Amino acid sequence: MQLFQIRNILVITICLFFQLKVEAQTARKPNIIIFMVDDMGWQDTSVPFWKRTTPLNRRYHTPHMERLAKEGMKFTNAYATPICTPTRVSLITGVNAARTRVTQWTNPNKDTNTDYPDTLFQSVKWNLNGFSPKAGVASTYHALALPQILQDHGYYTVHSGKAHFGSAGTPGSDPLQVGFLVNIAGSEIGHPASYFGEKNYDNPRNGKPNRNAVPGLEKYHGTDTFLSDAITYEALDALKKPIADRQPFFLYLSHYAVHTPIEADKRYVDRYLKLGLSPTEAAYASLIEGMDKSLGDVLSFLDQEKIAEHTLIIFMSDNGGLSLTPPRGGKEWTHNLPLKGGKGSVFEGGIREPMLVRWPEKVKAKSVANQYVIIEDFMPTILEVAGIKNPSLPQKMDGKSFLPILEKPSYRDQQRELLWHHPNRWTVKDSLSNNWASAFRKGDWKVIYNYRSGKLALYNLKKDLSEEHDLAPAEPKQLKKLARYFTASLKAHGAQMPYFLTTGKPVPWPDEVIGAK
Repeated sequence: MQLFQIRNILVITICLFFQLKVEAQTARKPNIIIFMVDDMGWQDTSVPFWKRTTPLNRRYHTPHMERLAKEGMKFTNAYATPICTPTRVSLITGVNAARTRVTQWTNPNKDTNTDYPDTLFQSVKWNLNGFSPKAGVASTYHALALPQILQDHGYYTVHSGKAHFGSAGTPGSDPLQVGFLVNIAGSEIGHPASYFGEKNYDNPRNGKPNRNAVPGLEKYHGTDTFLSDAITYEALDALKKPIADRQPFFLYLSHYAVHTPIEADKRYVDRYLKLGLSPTEAAYASLIEGMDKSLGDVLSFLDQEKIAEHTLIIFMSDNGGLSLTPPRGGKEWTHNLPLKGGKGSVFEGGIREPMLVRWPEKVKAKSVANQYVIIEDFMPTILEVAGIKNPSLPQKMDGKSFLPILEKPSYRDQQRELLWHHPNRWTVKDSLSNNWASAFRKGDWKVIYNYRSGKLALYNLKKDLSEEHDLAPAEPKQLKKLARYFTASLKAHGAQMPYFLTTGKPVPWPDEVIGAK
């Protein structure tokens, strides 16, 4: 009888142990990876994000993106901002660019305005030094950043690749001050001097290192390791510690690819030359495939470590594909068709992005979400995923968690309003709203305000994704209603409007343009 009781106690103890172990694993916070690509267009992939496969989809070879789409969720209406730094600041703060006033890319040199001079408008006083984790830094937007919050709640935070949150000499230029415990190759620079390890990821000028030489990768200097691989290898190596310690991790793997300089990855470029692409476009496609190889390395690593099921991975680009020639080859503004425009523009080609999410514990394989989301949604989503409720923040988040969409792909909210604000001159060329423009979306309707022309254009994206047909003349009531919403949103975000050089007066609000006030 005594032996029987002892055996029963042992069986119960063992059962309780395994039950507690399972419960602990279930309660354990998920690992989180953001896989960010620089300047990648909506169709720079073999994964179709539209109702049909396009010629551009057939051009590119991205098998690992295809795998991610098969194993997770594809977002067909995912948005960033037209330019890189505003997107990156919105991602880590949850705040729209109109409110952060980081509306243009930040120069590596402190206090340097990146706006080109203009004959019609004077530059607005935007936060040209970018994001700052500390208050009181001139020309910066102060906030508590996502990686710092995650670190404070037990996450091991790793940054690898492009940072470009702020200018040199400010706290935001250093990922270690933004909330990352590990920083690999991240600084104030916005693009690499070179992708080649043989060149030490540098392109010296007058015998001096290039200001855009990628830092911290001396281990690979003089080797044939392509930059996209180097930052991936180092990132995955850094994850071994939290995995061994059974600590949840947050990895921000932020590629320099496919930003200029457009340099060929010799492993892949021949494929595209044989397709008849120009050397420039073949090199661009090789950068895409090299980036996709990095994604494959990440997925394989998660499988090998047996943590794929418990890891959320989000694939995203920071703005639309570059479509200026040069440096791209071919005809200008054709690189994102059927989307209009490209990087720098508030047309769909400049802001609509390829977004994929895999999280086996929550997300159904081969699912598709048509609900529109925007980059400031990342922070509230990730906080909710990590179980972090109501953190004390100095900033007011504009983003909305898309966790309900991950749980229910058919989720729809046609009343949601999205805002893009770019009161800056990004390029010398001035076409397709790549300078001085803002946009507003609600449901299927989108309004673009081109400050230079002083006009509003109205598009129905459900019927006219290419934004070819301006419906402003045919839909005056709809335009007036949306102009009022547009104006209210700009004012609520404290948006800065351009001033005319001749009069010193600001441009009219959207509702004033058409007398809808």
